[in-house]
Amino acid sequence: MSESKAKKLVFPSLAAIICLAILAFVAGSPVPGEEKPTTITVSAASSLTEAFTDIAAEFEADHPGTKVELNLAGSGTLRTQIESGAPVDVFASASESDMDLLYEKGLIEENSRKDFAANSLVMVVPQKNGSRVPKTLEDLAEGGIGKIAIGNPETAPVGKYTKQAFETSGVWDEVESKVIFSDTVKQVLTYVETGEVDAGFVYETDAESGNKDLYKIAFTVQINEPISYPIAVIKGSANKEEAQKFVNFVTGTRGQEILAEYGFEKP
Repeated sequence: MSESKAKKLVFPSLAAIICLAILAFVAGSPVPGEEKPTTITVSAASSLTEAFTDIAAEFEADHPGTKVELNLAGSGTLRTQIESGAPVDVFASASESDMDLLYEKGLIEENSRKDFAANSLVMVVPQKNGSRVPKTLEDLAEGGIGKIAIGNPETAPVGKYTKQAFETSGVWDEVESKVIFSDTVKQVLTYVETGEVDAGFVYETDAESGNKDLYKIAFTVQINEPISYPIAVIKGSANKEEAQKFVNFVTGTRGQEILAEYGFEKP
């Protein structure tokens, strides 16, 4: 092939490639006047994982200009992050005490705070335990019961409620050596599902949404205070309007319907 013919074949191809690159760049460029979506960070207790995943999706569908980024962990851990200046817009806690601490430090918008759900504490045991299922907290002090998983009382409200129940029953000193602390209620349930412990204490909503082929609910634990979930806008939020709209959605009709679907009770 002559040099002139080669050039006729090559240069049109280069031109086509350049045109395609230009078109791709233009297509990927923001449209003049088009606003970038606002992202709000919602720090929520791990027991809200499934419900808030659905709530966030529906909220985004109703508010196309806002995206929700969920930050899920134990309420105490989330509170500490906020105290340390983490860029959080909304806090949904599994305990009133963690929200109270933020309020005392002036870190939440007081008028935005609302209770939006309630829960119960239950004890679960692996299915492999067969008929050897404790019926009371006092039964856990017996020699036949080995490891017991609970949330860390310092960072996970579910652990605080559990420890309080043991102390009220007068058996904490007897069972403390058997206790394994977990960072979240989800981790407690995993310990039970895998049979690594003989018993675990979780919220009823988590027990009902887990793999019940691997464990069973032994009984509901009586505690001295209601398990109430508050939500509030963080004072340092850069997106307070969008954050308040999310709080309104959670406490509104549709948000409450979704929470009820996952077993949460009315506050």
